[in-house]
Amino acid sequence: MRRWLLALFFVVCATPTAPAAADEAFQIRSPAFNDGDVLPATFAFDGIGIDKTPCGGRNQSPPLTWTNAPAATRSFALVIFDVDGFNGTGVVHWVAYNLPASKTSVALGEGVPGATTLTSGKQQYGLLGFRGFCPPAGQSLHHYVMTVYALDLPATLAAGMSRAELLVAIENHILRASSIVGRFAR
Repeated sequence: MRRWLLALFFVVCATPTAPAAADEAFQIRSPAFNDGDVLPATFAFDGIGIDKTPCGGRNQSPPLTWTNAPAATRSFALVIFDVDGFNGTGVVHWVAYNLPASKTSVALGEGVPGATTLTSGKQQYGLLGFRGFCPPAGQSLHHYVMTVYALDLPATLAAGMSRAELLVAIENHILRASSIVGRFAR
């Protein structure tokens, strides 16, 4: 009888259990593409690129969702950055912040200036809101890193910050960050 109880004890103790929800990783996803996918043209700029050719898009910011934010989250910030742009120095396509802790997504096209559930910062060209993707025609695929930051700051940051200014403002307030990458070329 003792051997049976001892064997049962080891089986029960050795059986793996599912992680608790609190242990799940903070994660960003998109309903429009998977991490590493080639992005649809709808996210491309709707104007002329620096190479003087049409970008061919609709200038709609991608839909993004995030899950498992830390319990202490008070707001979120979001940055979309082309790491390959301007010959590897990068291009900022969207800076958004002051998203309330209750918000777990941004909808398709929500990056327009004046959106009421976020504060727009300056993208590469000094304008507010999302600027669609438009690498020069014929270049290899660019990598667009979309990062959401869970912050312990209230949603009260000043409007109009650049990516660099935002990163300085949130530097010691990032609880977690998660990124997804989309690729695009023309």
